[in-house]
Amino acid sequence: MQDTNSWCASRWRSRASAVLTMLCTVVALLFAAGRLPAAAPIAVAVADFDYFDTSGEVVDQSAEHRARVASFAALLRDNISAQGGYRVVSIECPDHPCTATSMSQNLFIAAARKAGARLVVYGGIRKMSTLVQWGEIQLLDLEAEKLLMRRTVTFRGDNDAAYRHAANFVSDTLRETMPKP
Repeated sequence: MQDTNSWCASRWRSRASAVLTMLCTVVALLFAAGRLPAAAPIAVAVADFDYFDTSGEVVDQSAEHRARVASFAALLRDNISAQGGYRVVSIECPDHPCTATSMSQNLFIAAARKAGARLVVYGGIRKMSTLVQWGEIQLLDLEAEKLLMRRTVTFRGDNDAAYRHAANFVSDTLRETMPKP
């Protein structure tokens, strides 16, 4: 009888020890998860882009250019949103397009801050000739009050595909430069 009791007691202690170990592990994991909350997404404002046509072409393409420049900014917004960890916010301004040059620097930054942005992407595109366009893209960290990136990009073509290609390249460049959430 003694051997049976000790065998039962030993087995009970072994099971209790295993249950206690699992319980401690679960509690430790829950505690660690509670101490490390998920990072909030970083708010990013992508302003409209300025456009300058210095090509001297005879045909007025201003409507097409406005549409392409607007789609360029929209694609940047979509690409940033799709990255995860970032939340795109809209800058409100009295007149559209809402660009960094359409209002004073102080008003532009105030509008971005009012929108809740930590980061602001802005710039402009210039058409030099029928084949060559270039853009200047800037990334400003409002929290650190620091320009994180100023990049000049060139692209060939004056069509939707050229603008899409340029926007995807700029999105990749921003992804490498933006602070990680």
